[in-house]
Amino acid sequence: MNYNTLKFEAKENIGILTISRPEALNALNSEVFNDLNSFLDQFETMENMRVLIITGEGKAFVAGADIAEMSNFASKEGKEFSEKGQDTFCRLEALSVPVIAAINGFALGGGMELAMSCDFRIASSKAKLGQPEVNLGLIPGYAGTQRLSRLAGIGDALFILMTGEMIKADQALAMRLVQKVVEPEELMPETLKIASIIASKGKNAVKQVKYVTRQGTKMMLNAGQKLEADVFGSMFDTYETKEGINAFLQKRNPNW
Repeated sequence: MNYNTLKFEAKENIGILTISRPEALNALNSEVFNDLNSFLDQFETMENMRVLIITGEGKAFVAGADIAEMSNFASKEGKEFSEKGQDTFCRLEALSVPVIAAINGFALGGGMELAMSCDFRIASSKAKLGQPEVNLGLIPGYAGTQRLSRLAGIGDALFILMTGEMIKADQALAMRLVQKVVEPEELMPETLKIASIIASKGKNAVKQVKYVTRQGTKMMLNAGQKLEADVFGSMFDTYETKEGINAFLQKRNPNW
């Protein structure tokens, strides 16, 4: 995989995708979105991949969208740029494998929106997050107004969105925006450790956990319960579930 704005590395069955525009603090522009979509096309065909980690090169995760590219937008171009980012992040969110954001530094604007489209987030203690679009007379364009309120609740979401202030990693943890905060040198080792734990579980089970949980957030409780029961039942016809149950009863590790 050769991209101008991305780097990819595979560690056995775990993929590490790095946003690589360090001279621009990894700011998101049309080229990054094009590269991300091309990457997702290829990643979806890599059946051996069990987890994807996303991080940034240098001192930023992603410091926002590329303001220079947006400077001459009219309403049509602005809407198209918003929809392009939304569509890309929805593709990322819908990947069948778990996606973990390893937030190594600034995750601002589009960078925070990228992190929120991942399944969960591990942050360096030096990381800073925020949605500073109001400082430009704008609102978030890549579903930040939608995902942030769902993750942190309406009060914390509106505080971040209306003030445009950056929050530190420990504040993000208290708001449930990140699931764990570690020292900078431990960020990738800890994220890889978590990814390895997930990769050791039943592949289909992890896939269905993600699917049913995410679909359930869009449903009433009774519909979500029905979906869960349907998927739960269907899994008893799979080799993976039969092997997992037999391995447990025989007190051995499963042969997935």
